[in-house]
Amino acid sequence: MLQTTNTILMIRPINFRMNEQTAVNNYYQKTLKELLPATVNQKAQQEFDAFAEKLRNFGVNVVVVSDTNEFDTPDSIFPNNWISFHEEGIVALYPMFAENRRLERREDVLVELEKNGFLIENIIDYTSAEEEQVFLEGTGSMILDRENKKAYCALSPRADEDLFIEFCEEFEYTPVVFTSYQTVENKREAIYHTNVMMCVAETFAVICLSSIDDKSERKNILKHLKEDKKQVIDITEEQVNNFAGNMLQVKGANDELFLVMSQAAHDCLTQSQKSQINRHCKIISSSLATIEACGGGSARCMMAEVFLPKVN
Repeated sequence: MLQTTNTILMIRPINFRMNEQTAVNNYYQKTLKELLPATVNQKAQQEFDAFAEKLRNFGVNVVVVSDTNEFDTPDSIFPNNWISFHEEGIVALYPMFAENRRLERREDVLVELEKNGFLIENIIDYTSAEEEQVFLEGTGSMILDRENKKAYCALSPRADEDLFIEFCEEFEYTPVVFTSYQTVENKREAIYHTNVMMCVAETFAVICLSSIDDKSERKNILKHLKEDKKQVIDITEEQVNNFAGNMLQVKGANDELFLVMSQAAHDCLTQSQKSQINRHCKIISSSLATIEACGGGSARCMMAEVFLPKVN
């Protein structure tokens, strides 16, 4: 099993804005009152295009599908929450917390990937869980260590433990369950997505250990990471607020490894943390200020990794 891929699916936004339905438990979102909605969308598109272009310049294969005007889908720029792709030719579809995010699921995205020569053998659909108000938002809610067949999940209103265990049984992953918190107005609130505070790469992991309040849970995660010989790079809650946990390792030209993050994430890392990362791979960063402010998500959320086999 490969941990990294050089093919990324990205959805170009056409009506990007702050999604009021997700703001109830995504405490990273802000309203940019000084900007008109059209300006917010335009800035997000510019950031998106520059980001996709930068990835391509490093040899990453970026498949871009445009959002449509059919539905109001302000968060369509974050496809990794509703879909994931697996080496066996399997696609998984996930139940989404916000009703307007459920409209992001589109069959033509799969058609586009097939046009690009990828093979889809089977679709595993968890979306009926929405009827029970049970959610698991893809590789936002779960960090997959595909190589070691482990899945890390910080429980939250968007990550149900039973459904996570079901996913792990289906895909033969060992589940590692914990809760991760952030301080909001002096209260500890569950972080909405695991991929905001944790990233697992081939030979290292970036994680905010101080966000895991339960010492035994923290110890358990460290045990798993060390067992798999990952160097642990610890980040602070302040750095999480700047999306330093929201990173993804990808392959570029000649299978060179890169860690992809936003400019804000890069800027808030210490020299020591950057050096630690650079021992494993180079960093690609791109400015995503508008997307981060209104969307409450960053670089990792914008990339759905494609591990599907190619048609011979």
